[in-house]
Amino acid sequence: MFKKIIINILIFSFALPSVAQSAESGGMPQLNPEFWISQIFWLIITFGTLFIVLSRFILPKISKNLETRKSEILENIETAEKQREESENKIKEYEKIIIDSNTEAKNYFNEIRKKVISDIAKKQETLENEIDKEIKNVEKEIVDLKNNSPKKINKIAIETSTDLIKHLIGADVNSSSISAIVEDISKKNKDKYYGI
Repeated sequence: MFKKIIINILIFSFALPSVAQSAESGGMPQLNPEFWISQIFWLIITFGTLFIVLSRFILPKISKNLETRKSEILENIETAEKQREESENKIKEYEKIIIDSNTEAKNYFNEIRKKVISDIAKKQETLENEIDKEIKNVEKEIVDLKNNSPKKINKIAIETSTDLIKHLIGADVNSSSISAIVEDISKKNKDKYYGI
């Protein structure tokens, strides 16, 4: 490459003597052929040094920085993609947990509901059985009272009438005759009461 530059400079130095001579006469000093060799020398030194500095020091650092940035960008993209996938998985897990929790809550509610309904049914059945027992006991007591009440009433009537007659007459009365009268009256009342 340096050879090409040197050859081109030499060609230009021999090909353009007329331009150089016109510059001598009062033109630009850069075009004066007496300064050309020094100018070419410093041009080669300057651009060669610049080329070496750029190619050896600056451009490798720039390309290294570019490669580092490129690798960091790729790593960041991969990390972002992984995080996106992880967040999607977390969202799916969260949705699954919500669905499972809803299902579990519904199942639990249904179980509790069935248990409460069965408890209510058992208690209602127990209560109905107790009420039936109480009703049967009360009906039995009513029947017993109904059956025993005429005897008790007769007994009370006989005792009362015996005491009353004894008190009125002042003499003892035969309780069997009074009981016959009371039974006859109660029988008439009973027939009248039951529609016989």
